[in-house]
Amino acid sequence: MDVQHDINFKRITEAIGYLKENFKEQPHLDEIAKKVHLSPFHFQKLFTDWAGVSPKKFVQYLTVEHAKKVLSGKASLVDAAHETGLSGTGRLHDLFVNIEGMTPGDYKNGGENLAINFSFAKTPFGTVLAAATPKGICHIAFADDKPKALEDLKDKFPNATYKNEIDEIQQQALLALTGDASAGTIRLHLKGTPFQLKVWEALLRVPSGQLVTYGNLAGAIGSPKASRAVGSAVGDNPAAYIIPCHRVIQSSGILGNYHWGPARKEAMIGWEAATANL
Repeated sequence: MDVQHDINFKRITEAIGYLKENFKEQPHLDEIAKKVHLSPFHFQKLFTDWAGVSPKKFVQYLTVEHAKKVLSGKASLVDAAHETGLSGTGRLHDLFVNIEGMTPGDYKNGGENLAINFSFAKTPFGTVLAAATPKGICHIAFADDKPKALEDLKDKFPNATYKNEIDEIQQQALLALTGDASAGTIRLHLKGTPFQLKVWEALLRVPSGQLVTYGNLAGAIGSPKASRAVGSAVGDNPAAYIIPCHRVIQSSGILGNYHWGPARKEAMIGWEAATANL
């Protein structure tokens, strides 16, 4: 089994390398499978199990990431489409909306015309920075360094309009952060890949006071071998505590790392366990 594991790992590594070098050609499944000496069917299954996404979706991620770099300069949407090997701006638009949750024009504008309210608030686990658009919470992070936390938020949406004001959407989220049972449904306005959104949705289903392993989470989204990709998505959580990435632990039972510090993660888990037993 170990030998086959090594063979499969080598095949996927080779396939990923090939895709990174040739994504502008938008290679077909048959072409990629041939490179690693597998049938298209078996390659599709193996790649999805290991990478957490299909080969086609992986090519789309590479395409969008390259387009983002191009758009960060002064290139037009037409130039960006051409530079990424796409047939036109229509395909670029569809890819961006599907993967980034925004149009390429929105990305190029850095959130221009997007109104974001933000506020700092104290919680049982430290000060947080909460931010919301009219559609829902777009960002929550622990703010041990307030200026740095605000800078990080503005880096995500550099051309948005910001107002230091607490609104009803933020209030609902903060009620949940303080353990108030009256907190209702919290609206979210998150930007992420389909895979990330799938992981975050699965996290929202983990009850307070309970824990889940990365492997369990991978199984819950139908990608049992994608624990590493799941771990990456957990680490990219844009809404601290509300999307409970602190409830994810290693299969050994070790709590593991946490973006805002292991001590904070331990405190959250302990507090939720005590609250659940009341």
